[in-house]
Amino acid sequence: MSPVTPPGETRDRVFHYVRECIEAGLPPTVREVQEALGFRAVQTARNHLERLVEDGRLTKVAGKSRSYRLAPTRRQSRASTSNAELAPLASRTVPVLGRIAAGGLREAIEFLDGALVVEGDRRGELFALRVEGESMTGAGILPGDLVVVRAQSEAKSGDIVVALVGDEATVKTLHLHRGNKKRMELRPENPEYEPIVPRAGECRILGKVIEVRRSLENRS
Repeated sequence: MSPVTPPGETRDRVFHYVRECIEAGLPPTVREVQEALGFRAVQTARNHLERLVEDGRLTKVAGKSRSYRLAPTRRQSRASTSNAELAPLASRTVPVLGRIAAGGLREAIEFLDGALVVEGDRRGELFALRVEGESMTGAGILPGDLVVVRAQSEAKSGDIVVALVGDEATVKTLHLHRGNKKRMELRPENPEYEPIVPRAGECRILGKVIEVRRSLENRS
């Protein structure tokens, strides 16, 4: 007779599976949890997930099939002693909204393409975009990377931004002229590409790039 796995150990396996799925960009469904963990019934997977919510390790978004998210966690300070305080570490799930050009301009594409977990003190409205093109390689942004963007309509000279020029979107380094802050250039970080110089009123800043994510899998 095979030994029975303690419920706490099984629940840890469920949590680690859900976390891996979320960090890969797509929270799992209850049935996917059932199949991945080898449960005979969907209800068993649901019971473990609900218990993880009760324990404060996951949260649940009402009305969605892929409804489970990582709850805000608490990480112990490395400089702490035996009586150390626990410092909060925020965790958020942000939507991946299609792709963004990092080359010449291309028509903006916005569609829900999964989700991404972002940790740390990330305030404001956030979204992520997958990069196409090589114009920002000098800034360490490569084709296939995900850029996490804070939505904002203004930025400083030198910021890497997502900008909308007419109906086309791109990611570039913003340069504002000293004598005229309204005159801007969108500069690539690759000498093989030319700067984009929008006409007055033609360009709108959509947000500032605050993080770059890269996967080494499936990369040519």
